[in-house]
Amino acid sequence: MPHMPLSRLLVLASRQLLRDARSGELRVLFFALLIAVAASTAIGYFSARLNDGMLLRATEFLAADLRLTSSSPNPDEQLQLAQQMGLEHAHLVEFSSVIASDSGIQLASVKAASNDYPLRGPLKSAAALYQAEETGPGPQPGEAWAEARLFVALDLQPGDMIEVGAKPLRLTRVLTYLPDEAGDFYSLTPHLLMHLDDLPATGVVQPGSRVRYQELWRGERDALARFRQAVSPSLAPNQRLEDARDGNRQVGNALGRAERYLNLASLAAVLLAGVAVALSAARFAARRFDASALLRCLGLSRRQALGLFSLQLALLGLAASLTGALLGWLAQLALFSLLGDLLPAQIPPGGLWPALAGMATGLVALAGFALPPLAALGRVPPLRVLRRDLLPLPASAWLVYGAALLALGLIMWRLSLDLQLTLALLGGGLVTALLLGGALLLGLKSLRRLLADAALPWRLGLGQLLRHPLAAAGQSLAFGLIILAMSLIALLRGELLDTWQEQLPEQAPNHFALNILPAEQQAFADRLAELSPHPAPLFPVVPGRLTLINGEPVRQLVSKESQGERAIRRDLSLTWAAELPADNQLIAGAWWSGQAADELPGVSVESELAESLKLQLGDRLTFSVGGLDRETRVTSLRKVDWNNFQPNFYMIFEPGTLQDLPTTYLTSFYLPPNQERQLVELARAFPAVTLLQVEALLAQLRSILDQVTLAIEFVLLFVLAAGLTVLFAGLQATLDERIRQGALLRALGAERGLLIRARRAEFGLLGAASGLLAALGCELISYLLYRFAFDLAWQPHPWLLVLPLLGALLVAGAGVLGTRRALNISPLTVLREG
Repeated sequence: MPHMPLSRLLVLASRQLLRDARSGELRVLFFALLIAVAASTAIGYFSARLNDGMLLRATEFLAADLRLTSSSPNPDEQLQLAQQMGLEHAHLVEFSSVIASDSGIQLASVKAASNDYPLRGPLKSAAALYQAEETGPGPQPGEAWAEARLFVALDLQPGDMIEVGAKPLRLTRVLTYLPDEAGDFYSLTPHLLMHLDDLPATGVVQPGSRVRYQELWRGERDALARFRQAVSPSLAPNQRLEDARDGNRQVGNALGRAERYLNLASLAAVLLAGVAVALSAARFAARRFDASALLRCLGLSRRQALGLFSLQLALLGLAASLTGALLGWLAQLALFSLLGDLLPAQIPPGGLWPALAGMATGLVALAGFALPPLAALGRVPPLRVLRRDLLPLPASAWLVYGAALLALGLIMWRLSLDLQLTLALLGGGLVTALLLGGALLLGLKSLRRLLADAALPWRLGLGQLLRHPLAAAGQSLAFGLIILAMSLIALLRGELLDTWQEQLPEQAPNHFALNILPAEQQAFADRLAELSPHPAPLFPVVPGRLTLINGEPVRQLVSKESQGERAIRRDLSLTWAAELPADNQLIAGAWWSGQAADELPGVSVESELAESLKLQLGDRLTFSVGGLDRETRVTSLRKVDWNNFQPNFYMIFEPGTLQDLPTTYLTSFYLPPNQERQLVELARAFPAVTLLQVEALLAQLRSILDQVTLAIEFVLLFVLAAGLTVLFAGLQATLDERIRQGALLRALGAERGLLIRARRAEFGLLGAASGLLAALGCELISYLLYRFAFDLAWQPHPWLLVLPLLGALLVAGAGVLGTRRALNISPLTVLREG
């Protein structure tokens, strides 16, 4: 036959696809792809939009999408660049100043803001002390808003006049909420908000003044990314560009763990989709050996025959992918509509990327896993039309399947953007499959000795497995993968959420108390014990700066914008403790032991900072404290839980090292809601103490965790749908052989009930083996994920021992239901077709 053009092959492939549309394997393959793409798309949209929504809520801690902070006015070129990219802008200047009134003076943290501040989050105030707060724009020129602490400290009322430098301002409202206050743990004085236009008249900001200039921007994500990329090379050493993840450690950690879990669920769905497509594509090719041989007899070349069937699969995959992407998009719309009251008011649309990623996942999985059976279709000998026992020559399956796994791994990595998660899943899954698959093969072969004394249904059921032990092991691994994926997602759902909630208990500290004087230490502790059920200990604090490491200037040893670089740009809060603080874990060295008189005193360093500064045990650190140099030696490294809202420190000194220096104390405590008056009374009783509220930050973190919980519940549904698709595809893959065997046994006199019991025995054993594999694999993969991805403590999970029983019930029920056609079809019809 002459060369057939592609257009003719396409027409022929379309006609054959329409003609075979009613065949079982095409329906299975179509719905496997459809559900896989729909699940991937829905999870992709849900994850992307929910993460964007959570990130949008987290931007409130910056009062903007992007913030540029500097100790000097920012260059006009940077501001013009942002303006050219269409970003909305607000300007903020922060400084400390003495606020004067007729009744006294008080140091305050002053924010001078432009009209557009804040760009994200509400600005809340009240008309008077202890009245209901309202949301609205900030103060106008000539006005100022102050926190209740400042009103109390200076005995002021709304309408009174104050002076900021040389500028008199009228206090018009009580400032109750600043969106960017929650993330600022170093704002130790009451806040005052004024208009930026009044700043020059104050005369406070002069050359050399300690001022923080902030440029705030809001805009589309692409524009923000372009601006960040364009402006980053021109940043000066005193400039820092931040987004919501950089601005606050607790928010960044919560968002990071939420993304990791949702990406993990996406990976599980993608992996299940690949297995379903592989099983369905294998049956598609096996049922077309005869058609391929006939086409070869009619003159089609090997390449043309292969092209014809490839086009059929491509058309089927394209139709299933488009339909699945549409269904996934509709599913996530319905989901967000149902959950509207529980989610953020503003949720970004998500764009086209999740739909394209879902379609790409389905098409690449189809191409990769359909390649081996498709290659076999091109090698079917024409003589098969006369001898149906002739099979195509085997291909180099290792190379083909290796390429398919590589392609799927790349898709998984691209979806998750997390190499550790991908390696943990792929590595753990492959190791589990190889080890447990080999053990399963040995176990099946050892069952031959038990067949002689077994009942007839068991002999028939086990005989089916023993005739094809490799296929039985593959089926058990496939079913085990389904149970493993669903149990792993359920396990992580429970334990991760429990871990997060333990980090944020109901009575987590929501206030910090700083600048507690030594003379008031005991009185303040006693008063705090009356107000709060679980106050933290009072820690001594001395400000100091790290200057030398092993005699070399510290600035020469750290990289720009690293954690260590940020730590050495300011004074650290130094403390000492005889006992290791709670929620601190010693990972290297030892806590204080007896030091010789001529040895340097010890210091314990937080492990992440030590890594950034390249510190090791025994290194000598020199601190400038109170105008004096103190030399110490690193004796231990600590891992610190920064999410517990307790006082935490980078450096903890050995007792006796800093006691001779002026000291204040620091603590945190929980105050129940609606006790503002008690807080004001505490401030009046201890006027030198600074009370910092972090309730807004706690509320934001709890909101993020609630959204993550919601996402996890519905992601489980999509993973379950993908798993059931794999189960059905696996059953359909062996349906033809079961139909022939069932017809032959019924022709020989076997009753229908006997065949059903044999099916139950076969699938029950397969399910039990699959559940055992899932339990072992779940433990292995959870260990890898906890150890390398989530940084959590791992412990055994005895409840996984119920998986063999659940697997036996699930697979036995689904197996009997999915193969009922083998019991219903007429034996005469099957034998005639054979």
